[in-house]
Amino acid sequence: MERLKGGKYIIATDVGGTCTDTVIFAAGEGLKLGKALSTPPNFADGIINSVYSAAEEIGLSLAELFSSCRLFVHGSTVVDNALLTRTGDRTGLITTKGFEDTLLMTRGAYGRWGGLTEDKIKHPVATDRPEPLVPTDRIEGVSERVDYKGEILLQLDEAAAEISIRSLIEVGKVDAIAVSLLWSFFNPQHEKKIKEIINKVSPGVYVSLSNEIAPVPGEYERTSTTVINAYAGSITKNYLTSLESQLEAEGYNGEILVMQGYGGLLSAREAADRAVGMLECGPAAGVIGSRYLGSLMGEENIIAADMGGTTFKVGVIQDGELSHSREPMVDRFHYVAPKIEVVSIGSGGGSIISLDPRTNIPRIGPISAGAVPGPVCYGQGGDEPTLTDVMLLIGYIDPDRFLGGSIKLDVENTRRVFNKKIAQPLGLDIETAAFGIYRIAAAQVTDLIHEITVEQGLDPRDFVLHAFGGSCPLLCSMFGAELNVKNIVVPYAASVNCAFGLASADIVHEYTHTETCSLPCSAEHINNIFKPMVLKGHSQLLSEGFTDKKISLEWAIDFRYGRQVHEVTTPIKVSVPLDDENMSQLISDFETLYERRYGKGSAYKEAGIEMTMFRLTARGLVERPNVEKSQYSGIDSKDAQIGTRNIFVDAKDGMVEAPIYDFDKLSSGNEITGPAVIHTPITTIVIQLDQVGKMDDLRNILIKSI
Repeated sequence: MERLKGGKYIIATDVGGTCTDTVIFAAGEGLKLGKALSTPPNFADGIINSVYSAAEEIGLSLAELFSSCRLFVHGSTVVDNALLTRTGDRTGLITTKGFEDTLLMTRGAYGRWGGLTEDKIKHPVATDRPEPLVPTDRIEGVSERVDYKGEILLQLDEAAAEISIRSLIEVGKVDAIAVSLLWSFFNPQHEKKIKEIINKVSPGVYVSLSNEIAPVPGEYERTSTTVINAYAGSITKNYLTSLESQLEAEGYNGEILVMQGYGGLLSAREAADRAVGMLECGPAAGVIGSRYLGSLMGEENIIAADMGGTTFKVGVIQDGELSHSREPMVDRFHYVAPKIEVVSIGSGGGSIISLDPRTNIPRIGPISAGAVPGPVCYGQGGDEPTLTDVMLLIGYIDPDRFLGGSIKLDVENTRRVFNKKIAQPLGLDIETAAFGIYRIAAAQVTDLIHEITVEQGLDPRDFVLHAFGGSCPLLCSMFGAELNVKNIVVPYAASVNCAFGLASADIVHEYTHTETCSLPCSAEHINNIFKPMVLKGHSQLLSEGFTDKKISLEWAIDFRYGRQVHEVTTPIKVSVPLDDENMSQLISDFETLYERRYGKGSAYKEAGIEMTMFRLTARGLVERPNVEKSQYSGIDSKDAQIGTRNIFVDAKDGMVEAPIYDFDKLSSGNEITGPAVIHTPITTIVIQLDQVGKMDDLRNILIKSI
C-alpha cells in the first residue's frame, strides 16, 4: 500500500474483553510484546497503554515509536459487543412488499433453537426465536419486483418508497436503515435508488444495502446480514474514526488496517462500511497466527486453542488449510459474511463461577467479570469468584508477578469471597473446591475440542495443540494430555497470539459471483465468470501499492450434489485458467472434501453435481513478522529457577511443592520436568506431573508426556 512505504515498525493490537494485546516487530529485530487491561467504553486508552508497554521493551517513547511506525494493524470486538449488549443503532428495514416477515420468521423451527446451548435445546417447548434487531413496527415493504434473472418485473414506486422512508425516520426514529430487496444481487438498481432517496430525506442516516454487504441467495440470511451491518455500522465507523484521531494525536500518520473474520485485512476506510466483516476477527487472527507459527515449525495439522478473559475458542488447521464456517452465527442471528471456523464456549479467565440454584452444581461462565471490575483478586471491586481467582488459589498465579508485576493481586479477599460463595455451599474446604473447579474447566475445554475433531472424523493424536491467550497455558497441560495430542506448544507470543496473528495476516479482498451451473460445464464458461473478478481484484491491489509479485489470486467454487441445499467450498488448486483436464481434478477435490466432512462413502456423484457460487480471494502479501531463532544452550534450566511454591498437581490430587521458573531466564534447549510453573511477563505456563517442557529455538515452550 502507498502509505505502507517508509517507517520501521509494524504495530498490531487486539482488543479483547479483558485485555488489549500488542505485538511490535521490525525487520532484523525480535518480537516485542505488550499487554494492558481493556478500557471500555473508551477502548483507545487501553490500546495506547498496551502499545506503551511494548514500546518500553524497545526503549522508545510513544512519540518515537509512532513516528517510526509504517503500519498499524488492529482487531477489535466492537461489533460483537454492540450485538451482544444490544447497544447498536435504532435500525429500520426496507424490503420487497409482501416479504416483511422474512427477518422475523428466521429459518422456521431452526430459528427457535439455533445458537442455543445443548442444555436449553433439551427443552424445545421453552425455546423461542431471538428478539429481532428490527421489530415489526420498523419494517417497511415497498412495491417493486426483480426476478431471479435480474429482470425488473415491477418498477420501484419511488413516491411510496419515500413515504416509507419518512415513516421510519420521523415515526420510527431510526438512525440506520437496512435495505434488502428480492434478487437485488442480480440487479441492484432499486436498492441504489432507495439509498438515494434516504440520503435526500436524511443524509445522516446510516444505510446498508444487501447487494453490497451480502450479494448471495438466501433471503433470511441476506437480510439478517444487512441488518447486522446497519445496526453496528455507525458505531464501527465512529470507533475507527476515533481510533485514527487518537493515533494521529500520538504522532502516527500511517495506514490503519483492520482484521476481518475471514482472516484478512482491510483498510480502516473500507472496514468502516463493512461492520459485519469484523465479527469474530480476534479469534480469526489467532488461527492465522497459529498457521504461520506452524509453517515455521513444519507442522500443518494444528488445534488452535485460545482462552482469554471471557471465552475459550478453538479452530482446526488441517494440512495447512483453514476451515471456514458454513453457517456463521452471532448471538443467534445468522449471517453470510465469510468467517474462519472457530467454535467457543463462555469459559475464560474472567468467567464467573456460580452454583446452579436447583442442583448446587458449579458452573463456569458464560457471564464474565470483564476488565472492570474484573476478578476478585484484581482488587477493583469485583465480588464474584472467577476462574482467574481459582488459578490464584491453587498456586498457579503468583500474586506479585501477575502481568509482569503491574497488578498486585489480593489473595486474602479472594479466599474470603470464594469460601463464602463456592466452598462453604459445597461443604468443601477452599483448596478442594478450587481443585474441582479447575477440573471442570479442563473437562469443558476437552469436550469442545472433541466436538470439532473426533465428532468430525479427526483424530487429535494427529495434531499439535497450540495453547494461547492469557489463560490457556494454565490449563493446556491438563486437557492436552487428555486429548493425547502429538505435542503441546505454548507460543512465545502466547498471551498476545491474536495480535501476532494480525501481524501475520495479508490484505485480502473477497469477491463472489452467484450462478447455478450443473455439470458438465465448460472450463471456458467458468473462466469467463472469474475473469471480471480477477481484473477487479488485481486492479484493487495494484492501486494499494502491491506489485504483481506480491499479489495472489485464489479461486474457489461452491459445489453440491443435486437437490442438496448445503455446499462445500472447494479451493481450485490446479492451474488457472481452467481446462477440461483441470476440471476433472477439481471435481475430484470436491468429492474428497465432501467425504472428509460427511464421512467416507457419502459422496454420490450419481445425483449430479452443481456449482452455485464462484469466489475469488485477492491477497496482497504483507511482510511477515521476523521471528529470530536462538542458539541451543543445553538442557539444564537451573539458572532460570527462581524458587518453589505449592501448586495443585492433578495426579497427586492436592498441593505439591514445585519449582518456579522465570521465562526470560530460559534458553533454547532448556528442559523442565513437571510439576512446575513458568512465569512470563504476560502469562503463566503450568507443566503437570509426568510431563516435560522444553524451550525451542523460537522460544516456544513444547510440552510432552513422558
